[in-house]
Amino acid sequence: MISLRHAPSFAALATLLCLAACVAPHPPAPAPPQVAVPWDAVEGWSQQDPTPALAAFRQSCQALEDEPRWQAACAAADLEPADAADARLFFEAYFTPHRMQQPDGSAEGLITGYYVPDLKGSRTCTDRYRYPLYGVPDDLVRINLSSVYPELGDYRLRGRIEGHRVIPYYSRAEIDNGDHLAGDELFWVEDPVELFFLQIQGSGRIDLENGKRVMVQYADQNGYPYRSIGKLLLQRGEMTPDQMSLQNIKAWARNHPAQVSSLLEENPSYVFFREMPAGVDCPEGALGVPLTAGRSLAVDPHAIPLGAPVFLNTTWPSTERPLQRLMVAQDTGGAIKGPVRADFYWGTGHEAGEYAGKMKQSGRLWVLLPKAEQNPQGS
Repeated sequence: MISLRHAPSFAALATLLCLAACVAPHPPAPAPPQVAVPWDAVEGWSQQDPTPALAAFRQSCQALEDEPRWQAACAAADLEPADAADARLFFEAYFTPHRMQQPDGSAEGLITGYYVPDLKGSRTCTDRYRYPLYGVPDDLVRINLSSVYPELGDYRLRGRIEGHRVIPYYSRAEIDNGDHLAGDELFWVEDPVELFFLQIQGSGRIDLENGKRVMVQYADQNGYPYRSIGKLLLQRGEMTPDQMSLQNIKAWARNHPAQVSSLLEENPSYVFFREMPAGVDCPEGALGVPLTAGRSLAVDPHAIPLGAPVFLNTTWPSTERPLQRLMVAQDTGGAIKGPVRADFYWGTGHEAGEYAGKMKQSGRLWVLLPKAEQNPQGS
């Protein structure tokens, strides 16, 4: 995913606070456009097997079972279907499909992919492993002002205290070129570019020299907005839109080692991690349940409620071959904004990375809401 969680910048927050102090609060924005449709309007629904998505939906029910609107569907999901037809009947009996659409009425949107990378690393700094992967620093301060300024919604401010002031936290350049976080290292890895993309994906596995493998997952962020280095490379003419992929960005970095540090520092956002318990080999999404490769989807939770089944109609990466399947909204991402925008979770390892890195195509979404539930806003 590209599974980033970005806090607003200090400048953006200052503007919001000024508006809050100087003008009357605006009414909440309307729910993103969506239209209830019959099942035969869901393109590809009758041709695919929803059984794997039912298993993923059961995972969602671990987080949803106490919410009244989900209780009937979650209770019924405990029954094992005999075949694909039974699974399809379950969804048709308990849900109503809603076509997601843009404010202008169009149904097309961007579908990307994310995965869990594997990095070689060590618990100590060596000549080979010299790039630190940090846990959450003790001096990182999180500020939630929504109780005083409800119009700020779920904005969370990050910073640090200097004297009697809260100031911005260290940027990527300040972290990479200083010793501000000494003592907060969880691991050390051998490749700064792989470390950078681990932060973008949000979780990964560290292969240690003793043969053990450790899962790490997003824990917090330094509060700066994300800036895409891919867009920077496009703007500078280093590659064309058709060439843009995770793989080609890494290839560019290998071919331009002297420019790597300055390019990465163009993105001031920095992600901190937590080490998962031994035996955990699958990341959790924003819903708080384990992700399912090929069936979990990252969405904008302001448009699609977390936990909801979502039917996706797109194509396999770099092909025109249809990719139509029922998935489940179980994650979010800083770059995933809008009603027709999703990030497809491909799983772990190299093959998943090949698919995720090349996935950037148009697609359509239908969110499945519990019967009589017409508003997908919130979860």
